[in-house]
Amino acid sequence: MLEFRAGHLSATVCREARMSCDVHFDGKFFVGVLTTGIYCRTVCPAVAPKEQNVRYFDLAVKAALAGLRPCLRCRPDSAPGSNPWKGTGTTLARAISLIEAGALAGKSSGEAALTVTQLADRLGISSRYLNKLFTEGFGTSPKQYALYRQLLFAKQLLHQTQLPITQVALAAGFNSIRRFNEAFKQNLQLTPSQLRKTALIKAAKEHVIDPSTGLSEINAMGEFVPHYGLTLYQYYRPPLDWSSQLAFYRLRAVTGMEWFTSQVSHPQVSHPQASDAVQVTDEAHLAAEAKVDDNGLEYGRCFALGNMRGTVQMSHEPKLNRFKLSIALTEDSTVDELQQLVTQIRRILDLDADMQQIEQGLSTLPHVELTPMAGLRIPGAGSLFEAVCRAILGQQVTVVQATKLLNLLVEAYGERFYLNGREYRLFPTPEIIRNASLTELNMPGARKSALNALAAFICDYPEASVDEWLSVKGIGPWTIAYAKLRGLGEPNVFLDSDLIVKKHLLALYAKTHPQDVSATTVSYPDLCQQLSQSIAPWGSYLTFQLWHQ
Repeated sequence: MLEFRAGHLSATVCREARMSCDVHFDGKFFVGVLTTGIYCRTVCPAVAPKEQNVRYFDLAVKAALAGLRPCLRCRPDSAPGSNPWKGTGTTLARAISLIEAGALAGKSSGEAALTVTQLADRLGISSRYLNKLFTEGFGTSPKQYALYRQLLFAKQLLHQTQLPITQVALAAGFNSIRRFNEAFKQNLQLTPSQLRKTALIKAAKEHVIDPSTGLSEINAMGEFVPHYGLTLYQYYRPPLDWSSQLAFYRLRAVTGMEWFTSQVSHPQVSHPQASDAVQVTDEAHLAAEAKVDDNGLEYGRCFALGNMRGTVQMSHEPKLNRFKLSIALTEDSTVDELQQLVTQIRRILDLDADMQQIEQGLSTLPHVELTPMAGLRIPGAGSLFEAVCRAILGQQVTVVQATKLLNLLVEAYGERFYLNGREYRLFPTPEIIRNASLTELNMPGARKSALNALAAFICDYPEASVDEWLSVKGIGPWTIAYAKLRGLGEPNVFLDSDLIVKKHLLALYAKTHPQDVSATTVSYPDLCQQLSQSIAPWGSYLTFQLWHQ
């Protein structure tokens, strides 16, 4: 039986995918086993049930609404996301983004969560219409959708970390332990303590933690010590080209805010200091040098979300189709924003992309024959503000020169904090940049003014959409598009006005039509319009493919 909206996978495809444990379908649908009352991922190692005992769901929350509980072996809470609403620009997509940012979750500081009515007000619609969107899209209400998402994240923390259950509840957005326990048992059909016990026994058998205590993140007083850190695993559907992604990050890295570590032989592979960056004039050579073998090479950066500050080290484990996240927090940090941090990291690494579907679209473009690089994803920036600053500083200069300016900006205005004896730098906030002199930056005064003005606009109108930033003098469509691309992870941003995109696209067109004498005089706007319509909603991936030609 198939519980899919129109246009999704057929029951035949689902059956073949689950029988073969195809990792390319992991998270795209879930397998409900009616005889055992559980639902699984396509990669579940358990013996495959008979087809007559199976029901397919495109979302985990739908399986839960059918009365099924998540499998403890394959852990559906760890599956890559499948976001069919992304790239549509719909109200539902905006609502999901706000919920993923924790709009309906509580804070340990006492800050109240938004009500559904308040969420609807922020979206500019009625609460009745918002409920209708979720009922049609997911078969449930916004509140129930958010609650189940919180519970699955809590389940992930109970499986993968030794955080005390109280801290797990707070990290998942519950202010009341009693409410957390009740919701967990009601929706997942077991208590947090029962799940933790199972997880600890399994971890002890696998020698992941000390089997005598299982409290590697708790001090002698039984209290959680944030700066000791925790480890989480985030999965994706292959392929993933980590070498290209690393090369992109390394070429644009900021000293003290980002770093690269090799576990194999070199203790630290760092980006050149800002003062040295301009000495490298061959940008293509630098990019080639940056694209090294990814064996053991990790990407790390620092972050600040609410009352949480720290660092995250991202280590690729390709054989398991996942990343190991090593998160370290300062002593005064809370864990309220942990779920938002994980969501942000998944966006930065673009782990929820369905590359098989995207590359199929890239291979069938009209007028050009593109052989897509397998697994080329969108390398996100740390935040939307960071992305737009990178865009402004990168106008009319090389990547190397833009990176030097970015290093100077962070050096002069970024907040510093210390963790485990090391100094780290955070990206400057709009509040700091709005009144900054920016005298350290060797660039036109108009561009400095645009940076100040945009920061002020963001501070004064925090609820404004990214498109409204166009009202700021000096902020144009290319800057907005780049910010959406790397700051929001929007999948349908085709940067056809970018000079490199135009150069490579026209060269590709001429190569595809070698006998066409008019190939050199083709209407570029018409070509881009046809390509944009054909590749939607994956225009961002076409942009990156052309950047890598």
